[in-house]
Amino acid sequence: MEQSRSILNRRSFLKSSLLAGGGLMISFAWFPGPGLADPSKVSDLPEQWSELNGYIKITPENIIKILNPNPEFGQNVMTSLPMIIAEELEADWQTVVVEMGPHDSVKLGPQFTGGSNSVRMYWKPLREAGAAARHMLIEAAAQTWSVPVEEVTTKAGMLYHGKTGKSGTYGSFASKASGIPIPQNVTLKNVKDFKVVRTSQKNVESLKIVSGKPLFGLDYKHEGMLIAMIQHPPAFGMKLKSFDAAEALKMPGIIDVFSQQLYEDGYEQAGFDTRTFNELLVVVGNTTWEVMNARKKLKVTWEPIVDSKETIAGRGGKKEVVIPGGLESTSTQLEKMQEYAKKPAQQLRRDGDPETAFKNAAQVIERTYNAPFLAHNCMEPMNFFAYVTDEKALVVGPLQAPGWTEPTLSKILQLPADKIEIQMTRMGGGFGRRAYAHYLIEAALISKKVKSPVKLIYTREDDMTYGIYRPMYTATYRAALDVNKNLIAFHVKGGGIPEHAIHANRFPAGAIDNYLAEGWEIPSNITIGAFRAPRSNFNAAAEQSFLDELAEVMGKDPIDFRLELLKRAKEKPVGKNNEYDADRYAGVLNLVKEKSGWNNAENKKYSRGVAAYFCHNSYAAHVVDIIMQNGRPYVERVFSAIDCGIVVNPDAATNMVEGAVVDGIGNSFYGKLSHKDGAAEQNNFNRYRMIRHSEVPKKIEVHFIQNDIDPTGLGEPPFPPVFGAVANALYRSTNKRYYNQPYFDEFLRQAGKPENKRSF
Repeated sequence: MEQSRSILNRRSFLKSSLLAGGGLMISFAWFPGPGLADPSKVSDLPEQWSELNGYIKITPENIIKILNPNPEFGQNVMTSLPMIIAEELEADWQTVVVEMGPHDSVKLGPQFTGGSNSVRMYWKPLREAGAAARHMLIEAAAQTWSVPVEEVTTKAGMLYHGKTGKSGTYGSFASKASGIPIPQNVTLKNVKDFKVVRTSQKNVESLKIVSGKPLFGLDYKHEGMLIAMIQHPPAFGMKLKSFDAAEALKMPGIIDVFSQQLYEDGYEQAGFDTRTFNELLVVVGNTTWEVMNARKKLKVTWEPIVDSKETIAGRGGKKEVVIPGGLESTSTQLEKMQEYAKKPAQQLRRDGDPETAFKNAAQVIERTYNAPFLAHNCMEPMNFFAYVTDEKALVVGPLQAPGWTEPTLSKILQLPADKIEIQMTRMGGGFGRRAYAHYLIEAALISKKVKSPVKLIYTREDDMTYGIYRPMYTATYRAALDVNKNLIAFHVKGGGIPEHAIHANRFPAGAIDNYLAEGWEIPSNITIGAFRAPRSNFNAAAEQSFLDELAEVMGKDPIDFRLELLKRAKEKPVGKNNEYDADRYAGVLNLVKEKSGWNNAENKKYSRGVAAYFCHNSYAAHVVDIIMQNGRPYVERVFSAIDCGIVVNPDAATNMVEGAVVDGIGNSFYGKLSHKDGAAEQNNFNRYRMIRHSEVPKKIEVHFIQNDIDPTGLGEPPFPPVFGAVANALYRSTNKRYYNQPYFDEFLRQAGKPENKRSF
């Protein structure tokens, strides 16, 4: 059994209180901070409750209600997080009711969904919460039955005393338990005794999803609600100069047209305050259709921006960001990246003497990899509801980081945080895009201006051309070999617009005596942001493609070559800051080698590619099998091996990996957003190619390393290595290496065919 100490004061762990009508509720403060429960925000909470963060409510009828803190966009935290509580509580999962919690930065912390942090961050606090509640129920039963506490056992929401044959439901002891002193130490279950965790449970919202219940921001309605849309500049590098709204205001259903500044001049942005266009041209009306038509009647004059600087206060401290003027085009961006790649760069890591090793090498291999901007393209376009008055604000919609947004909203609206209520709807996709809440701020300012409840809606074209993309990247890899084809030095130099993707302390750093990593960046007025597994999604593609080509030159099997490097990193590591665990990394490679039948004769009909990567604390490896179908490559099978520690909900975890595989194949083959004179050339799905149902693999086989390591994250790690595995399989299919994403464009070029300019 694992002993865990609970800190029991008003700022740290949990409180209990007797509910009106009986029952037990336990409140968990997973993040320090004082505060009082607000009954208007959380159903069924009495006024005397304090420091509520998450809660367990047990009714006399033995129904258990668990509040989920984190926003949900398909990663299934509304099921997996309550499962952790239910496990330690020894609850009958069939009696558990789950509700989405409201936002409260004091009681629930940032409530951030992203970075594969949800289960990892809440694993121990939720276990402690469930264990503490179970202990209090046992105490209540022992007192009632006049028996020793250690003789009372629990199972599936029931309490038992074997010697007397007495039993009772949790609900029957809930009221008494609420008066039991909170335990200072709680005993956590041995992971080998788990009954709920590590078993597959259905999504608690599945019935609502399949029956079309209103769950998403676009579904939300409010009495008297107006619709707003923004007309933004036609290109990055431009801004609003003047407008004539006379014709638009004559259109039916139109209430107002006005310009609105998002951030005041000199505003110091927080890390996730990223926005594209600061001056908004807003159309407000009664319906979406009326507003869309009125926008077409606007007469607008735009003008170019000039060079400027902004101060951003992120987690690494304040930094000044240059926003250059000018209209950027993909062709000139590529030329500029080639120029920068030749210049000296920032040294990120150095081991040994790489310059001398390269100078004395018998053979040097050098390859450069490129990738374009990518749009997030969430299925649900960006939207948010706001109702702002002089006294308070209600905002409702899809948001990944309410805790990081609230301070900005409070500052912009000049309202204290306790006068702002943020309600989180289920998100129709996020992938990092909904961590940037400028669209919430926009909605709030519009509502304040028109003094009415407003829902702001982006069309697909708005969403795709409004920015906050995955950056444009490049990286050059070099390897030095001696006369016996031994690897003696490794050099990676990467850059991007406006950031590079190099993770200097990840594999193969630590496995090579002479190693150098460098990075450079080019400022841009095209806004970028987190995209599923930020930076890693490109870094893995380039690195794993290069390692594959390097293995071939050295005459080694690509999996065996990686395992040799990892063995060196384990037995005789180079450097002190290696981020990865060589054993866990090797574990997923060995598992995928076994499960895919890597060298089995029956698989020779496939063109096979492998890749593995570590990011967000977890490890993933994929083997991709490609066949040629109607003259074009098709990924027919994928084998995946994942080490993310304990898997809370196996079916949901498998689904997440399958989704990452499909997403990775689609983006590696087709994903591309280009610009001409500052304007996005792809503004809808007729030009931005997405993977289709017929292109999804027939088989995706997912395997997890079985261990007892605390969960280390799953949403992001399976995504990056898909790109490299696809590129390596393509090489074996076409006998040509792939250095530029999207790969299908390069496949067409290599085949002497014109690129597809449309997706249909």
